[in-house]
Amino acid sequence: MSHQVPEDGSLLPLMEEFYTIQGEGYHTGKAAYFIRLGGCDIGCHWCDVKESWDATLHPLTSAEKIVETAKLHPSKTVVITGGEPLIYNLDLLTKRLKEEGIKTFIETSGAYPLSGHWDWICLSPKKFKGPRPDVLAAAGELKVIVFNKSDFQWAEEHAKMVSENCKLYLQPEWSKATEVTPMIIEYVKDNPKWNISLQTHKYLNIP
Repeated sequence: MSHQVPEDGSLLPLMEEFYTIQGEGYHTGKAAYFIRLGGCDIGCHWCDVKESWDATLHPLTSAEKIVETAKLHPSKTVVITGGEPLIYNLDLLTKRLKEEGIKTFIETSGAYPLSGHWDWICLSPKKFKGPRPDVLAAAGELKVIVFNKSDFQWAEEHAKMVSENCKLYLQPEWSKATEVTPMIIEYVKDNPKWNISLQTHKYLNIP
């Protein structure tokens, strides 16, 4: 499924990079430069970037080149996403970004060992391959996608595993939003430690 990506992370399968507004979770509404890496074996059936799963479809790009492009944008915040970015060693990429004064955020399922130097870790655990303890402990934000009613119990199980300062979010799965959003509203009213995350970029019609 993967290129021979160097273990030092000097080359990474870059699917796409784009400057936009962060659409969901704790940092909603902030300008950020997104770096999407190819490669994922979690296999969520509702994934909206299935083209990211096969890393070999995406060119190996030097970490230095990724940093040079990121530097060109007004926002000094980068979000590294995927695919599943923690398949790769992100120490070098994040070290170089931080040396340039850029904040580093990650969106991960937590299924792989934590690498990299992070200002913010958004953990969005998936049932198909659960999160590791090291990522659970480090997460600043737990964002659970709600596809059906059973996901509330699953969300609560993971809320017990993160730190007490971790922000808790429930987010309707986009294709089921009409059905599950009213359930989420009632759940959050009854359980106010949770917040609602919406995919505002889809409402704004931006990447």
